[in-house]
Amino acid sequence: MADRVLMKGNEAIAEAAIRAGCRHYFGYPITPQTEIAAYMAKKMPKIGGVFLQAESEIASINMVYGAAAAGMRVMTSSSSPGISLKSEGISYIAASDVPAFIVNVQRGGPGLGGIQPSQSDYFQATKGGGHGDYHLIVLAPASVQEMASLTVKGFNLADKYRMAAMILADGTIGQMMEPISFENVEIETYDKPWALTGTGMKRKHNIINSLYLKPDELERINFQRYEKYRAIEETEPLYEAYRMEDAEICVVAFGIASRVAKNAVVTARNEGIKAGLIRPITLWPFPKKALRDAAAQVKAFVSVELNMGQMIEDIRLATECTRPVSLCCRTGGMIPDPGQVLESIRQAQKGVN
Repeated sequence: MADRVLMKGNEAIAEAAIRAGCRHYFGYPITPQTEIAAYMAKKMPKIGGVFLQAESEIASINMVYGAAAAGMRVMTSSSSPGISLKSEGISYIAASDVPAFIVNVQRGGPGLGGIQPSQSDYFQATKGGGHGDYHLIVLAPASVQEMASLTVKGFNLADKYRMAAMILADGTIGQMMEPISFENVEIETYDKPWALTGTGMKRKHNIINSLYLKPDELERINFQRYEKYRAIEETEPLYEAYRMEDAEICVVAFGIASRVAKNAVVTARNEGIKAGLIRPITLWPFPKKALRDAAAQVKAFVSVELNMGQMIEDIRLATECTRPVSLCCRTGGMIPDPGQVLESIRQAQKGVN
């Protein structure tokens, strides 16, 4: 059996990032993700890395931009309002086609909101968040183990596609503790001939830039970038399917909501309701094909979310509105219990009988 260690979700992200080769961390404290910064502050100096608490979220994301342009594996972490402040810098990173790793351990909002868990940054993460046309690779862990494994995957995907990847977690998984293993960490390496590493007069100078004053040139680059995005949508979606073989009601949930939903699915099955679960692991690229295939089989969908119904739009788009989709939600830092999800499953079953 692999060696396992009991870790908090936030600390698992930090340790996994170090093992993935991250040696540069720039951030600013905010609940409920501060343990990531605290862990990095202790560990980075011991391994020859750089930890810097910037004067603001805006400063920290621009430091990430600089290190990413130099080809370094670099990360920042924050929570909801902090990510909003970083959004302009994230847009610059996207426009410059440099890889970076960003963590959002979400709290309730809008505004300062509260410090309890939420999933209300779904739109912000999956629809760009900052200005302009761009995407992030968005990974949604549902366990402390996935906080670690998806961190490594995020760094790998960021380098592979020269773009930013984001962990979109919630405060519950950031703060909870579970036993995890780092035994199967698979680090991928990619050449970075585009990076600003100094030339020694041996090669042509690289330029990293997001400013294009000629509109036709900017259009060409945007079209080109979206060709890459289309390839990612074809090859990189990840999801978990649970008891979907004969399901008639499909519950869709991610993060901590998916753990609650899975318990409700088990109870529904015990009541004779053929329920199943699809858990998106990548929120972008969204697992459209899995939902589209499910729509050919099931009678209805139930979206379980810690927000006012943001992912439900992507479910409807993926299924082309061919099946009814209902919403089971709590917001403001509240989490639905399995009984609430079970009642939503029952109502969905009644609606299609």
